[in-house]
Amino acid sequence: MDRDRIFKTLHRWRVRAGLVFLPALLVFARPRPLPAAAGLAVCVLGLAVRAWAAGHIKKEKQLAVSGPYRYTRNPLYLGNFLLGLGVGIGTGTWIGLLIFAVYFLAFYPPVILEERDRMRRIFPEAYADYEAKVPIFLPALRPYPAAPGAKFSVAQYRRNREQRALIGTAVIWAILAARMILGF
Repeated sequence: MDRDRIFKTLHRWRVRAGLVFLPALLVFARPRPLPAAAGLAVCVLGLAVRAWAAGHIKKEKQLAVSGPYRYTRNPLYLGNFLLGLGVGIGTGTWIGLLIFAVYFLAFYPPVILEERDRMRRIFPEAYADYEAKVPIFLPALRPYPAAPGAKFSVAQYRRNREQRALIGTAVIWAILAARMILGF
């Protein structure tokens, strides 16, 4: 199997695999107030980054270079990283963090590279300049020049169905809270 097929397969399976890793993470969870509070704060930051990005991206129709895309080429994945890290911290165990790390490292680096290659094909000229100036994952301190008239759109946020991340995160934290409060 060639690299492109592997990357595309991982891209398709990353969410499904999360549905396997998440129960494992919750089984090993031993949430306590301080780690849970710290993890929740990191999750809220991750949700904010994802929401900001979702209000700017028009997937594969226009190269996103506004909002958080001025700082990183992959703010949705950065938001996912923060969400997963927050849940891992919230589990109160090292194994929770390890499960998240294995999942993230197995799926996201190849997915990010596959997406980079797809953007190169879809937006060859615009992406070349953007790629040269904006880091692939960790945010830059100096932003890419703003696109004229680009602003956050609640309608775009909804079109991207970003509310699913909020709902999913709320369910995970309800489970962690129940485990912490009820001790199961």
